[in-house]
Amino acid sequence: MSAEERREAVLEAALAEFAIRGLAGTSTEDVARRAGISQPYLFRLFPTKKALFLALVERCYQRIAAGFTAAAGDMTGEEALHAMGEEYHRLLEDRTLLLLQLHAYAACDDPDIRAATRAGFKRLWMLVERVSGLPFDTVVSFFGMGMLMNVAAAMDLAAVDERWTCWVTGVDADGAFPVADHDDVPAPGQAS
Repeated sequence: MSAEERREAVLEAALAEFAIRGLAGTSTEDVARRAGISQPYLFRLFPTKKALFLALVERCYQRIAAGFTAAAGDMTGEEALHAMGEEYHRLLEDRTLLLLQLHAYAACDDPDIRAATRAGFKRLWMLVERVSGLPFDTVVSFFGMGMLMNVAAAMDLAAVDERWTCWVTGVDADGAFPVADHDDVPAPGQAS
């Protein structure tokens, strides 16, 4: 295996470990074991645990950006925004990527991780603004919905069949919650 192939294998192994335990809770020993390499070799590829985590943060944002770009294709406006939203919904099916993203936000007390996370988020923001061409407040709503989707996916709210979680199944073409589709769901205290 070449050094680049080994680096890729380490990143995939690290993704699985950091997604479960976060930066503080993940040991480089566990990452090395999962990757099938020695810990000293891991440190030849990535000089510190934080450097490895930062590489994963960058990879996370790159995957989302690539997904958004491919989903939007030649579309613009609401059509592009909807396609990117659908792609993000699909990306959230990979809980590993989602949980890594949440751990990155949680580790933002570290200035290097905060800077990398801000830079990645900014690149996504600028991509969505440029591709969609939509007003600032629409982009704010898009990212707000994305963060709400993150929380819902982390808690696996799609598996909860209760009225308060009915919005989790997705958004309509206009980016609105499909609450109108659930008028038959009784409000708390109402008979079913």
